This record gives sequence, C-alpha cells and structure tokens, in this order.
Amino acid sequence: MTMNATASSMRQGSTGDVWEKGARAGYAVSGVLHIMLGFLIAKIPFGGGEEASSSSALSSVSDNAFGVVILWIAAIAFAALGLWQLADGLRSHEDFKDRVKPLAKAGVYLVLALTSASIAMGSSSSGGDSQAQGIVAQVLGWPAGQFIVGAIGIGILVAGVFHVVKGARKKYMHDLRSVPQGSGKTVRALGTTGYVAKGIALVVVGVLFTYSAVTADPDDAKGLDGAVKSLLDLPGGAIIVVLVGIGFAAYGLYSFVRARYARM
Repeated sequence: MTMNATASSMRQGSTGDVWEKGARAGYAVSGVLHIMLGFLIAKIPFGGGEEASSSSALSSVSDNAFGVVILWIAAIAFAALGLWQLADGLRSHEDFKDRVKPLAKAGVYLVLALTSASIAMGSSSSGGDSQAQGIVAQVLGWPAGQFIVGAIGIGILVAGVFHVVKGARKKYMHDLRSVPQGSGKTVRALGTTGYVAKGIALVVVGVLFTYSAVTADPDDAKGLDGAVKSLLDLPGGAIIVVLVGIGFAAYGLYSFVRARYARM
C-alpha cells in the first residue's frame, strides 16, 4: 500500500471517526489558547507582566489544580489535529499549495502538542522571544545560516500576509460547512477580525526575523511577545496592540466554530 493510500485509509471507518473528533477537539483547544493569548496581548500596554506566548499561556494552566490533566488533554487534542493535517498533506493533491498548507499546519500543531506535554511533565516553559533568539543563534552558526534565517523570516512574513488576505477576503468560510442560519454575520466578523489580527502579528515576526538575518544578530529576532510590543512604538501603538489582542480572542472564538463545522 502506498503512503498516500495509507494516509487516506487511516481517515476512514470507526478509527477515522474517533480521530476526527480528536482533531476537532484540537481546534477547540486552539480556540482557548488564542483567547488566552488575546488577553495577554491586550494587557501589554497596561504593563502586563506575563509574556504573550503560547508556552506562557500553557504554563499558566499548570497553576490550576487540574492543570496537568488539562495539559495532557490539550497535548492529545493538538497531536490528533497535527496528525490529521499531516495525513491530509500526504494525500494526493493536484495543487502543490494544497499539499504544503496542511503540512505546515501539522508542524505547528505537533509543536504545540509537544509543548503541552513537556509542561505537563514539569519542564519549564522556554518560549517567545528567548526561544526565537535561541533558534536564530543556532541557525546563524550553520553554513549559509543568514540565508536560512532570512528564508524563515520571509516564510513567516508570507504566512502573515496570507492570513490578512484570507481574513479580508473571507476565504476562511471555505474551511467551514454550512453554519446555522442567522449566525453567518457573527462568524464572518470573528473570522475576519481574527485572521487579520493574527496576520499582522505574523508579519511583524517575519520582518524581525528577516532583519536579524541581515544584521546577523539573534537579539533582533522576536517571538509573538516582542513583535507585539514593537507595535507600541507606532503612533497609537497602545490602541493597536489592544485591537490585536481582541483580534486574537476573536480568532479563538472562530476556532470554536471551526471545531464544530470545519470541513474535515
């Protein structure tokens, strides 16, 4: 049996049904994570002390009495969604773009699964700016390291532009089956706001990664937290950051809709 056939067959029958439910749970967990990130981002102009990063948000869950259980549930859900996207990417696609997108998403969700599991096992979170700078410092030491970091930065930048365009043109609606009558306007408002806000943040991260490649200085690279904080230097920066935080929360709410109505 070929790899494409295996990936396709793994998503059929009773096993596929269970897997699909787990993948949909991954979207729901992603929704919770984005709402938490939105809150952390919106606090930045007011001196919020916590870092606005996925690892920081997940670490805050461990403070709860049932935190470890919640983190393991999150890890399993993210893993199910990541493997679902991986299987989708391995299937035969006529369009190369239709193969690359799910594979890229698979990487994101599997990293979140590993992060959730490691925090559940007691590892300290090392994310955000320090993680980005550590990765860049390591890659810069490789042959053609500056070009690789630049390529990563451009890739993140392109992903950010993709999110903005997808939100502005409401292409995210193609990811959903028909939503309940009367809720379409709300879903479109959440999706557009969420995708545009997340895209803006990714564009800034991509620009900073690219700049760090030009300067060959890993300290110039920033994760989500540093990228959002750099927006404070713009005119009306505090308002922009709060709006980005609201946008992330909107993306989280849209993710709940996707958990229920996504085309799988």
